[in-house]
Amino acid sequence: MKNKVVASSNGSVGIAAAHEILHSGGTSLDAVVTALSLVEANPDDHSVGYSGLPNMLGEVELDASVMVGIGLRAGSVGALRGYQDAALLSKHVMDSLPHVLIVGEGASRFASECGLDFCDLLTEEARTVWQSKMSSADPDRELDGFLERMREIVASIATDPQLVEPPHGTVNFICQDREGRIASGVSTSGWAWKYPGRVGDSPIIGAGNYCDDRYGAATCTGRGEMAQRACTAHSIVMFMRFGESVETSVRTALRDLGALDDPFASEMNVIALDAAGKPYAGSTASGKTYIYLEEGMSEFAEMDREHVAVDFD
Repeated sequence: MKNKVVASSNGSVGIAAAHEILHSGGTSLDAVVTALSLVEANPDDHSVGYSGLPNMLGEVELDASVMVGIGLRAGSVGALRGYQDAALLSKHVMDSLPHVLIVGEGASRFASECGLDFCDLLTEEARTVWQSKMSSADPDRELDGFLERMREIVASIATDPQLVEPPHGTVNFICQDREGRIASGVSTSGWAWKYPGRVGDSPIIGAGNYCDDRYGAATCTGRGEMAQRACTAHSIVMFMRFGESVETSVRTALRDLGALDDPFASEMNVIALDAAGKPYAGSTASGKTYIYLEEGMSEFAEMDREHVAVDFD
């Protein structure tokens, strides 16, 4: 079996480092965390880590999770402020605490205790993008008015042609070593202009991330509330458990989203890897890609995701 790395297309800044760790005999988990950390530090990616787009109040909050397929061990953080290394902190949660998920002030406190570096996550570029939608949103006015404006923004930003990248972007990595051991990880700054404290699918094990060495792994990007309600990542792995191919498992899980009653439904993207090392990816939107690198390749390949049409009406 060859070392393999599968990632969302914005993982290009970290995929080579992940592969090098596997090539040198490192663990799949270390490969995932290292790759995610490089994306989290990338100021050009406004959907992850440093320079992520903020919530309604202009505060950047990060969500992340990591999982290993041996023993189904996992750790995650939600609504983390002031620390960009959300994936590494998730690993610390998994390794050091008797918990899976910590959020908010507790996550920031734990990051300090772990010796992670504090930083201001909001860059001027991200602030400018945020302000472009906030001219009429005043958190000091009546709550009903504030929530109405938030709903207007959520309903409009997914199709805004002025936004270079979607407001709900996320980075995914799935790594498998020569022994077949799998790890998966997800990191995001969440849905831009979200209500403060909102936590998406990325840190929810089974929603945006799931990994089991016996069957495979799956991770998600897109509107996290949809993956939370449908347990999308877990569903893909369970379909593989019951004998479906990775392709059929992805298609079925995406089509299941059509049953959701969600006035804010938008695209959902998944990457998956079966236990035999076969990668696959799908999206409810057309024209989406993912990247893949395995031993013997000189550079990663960008591949089309299958477009799985889903009627959200």
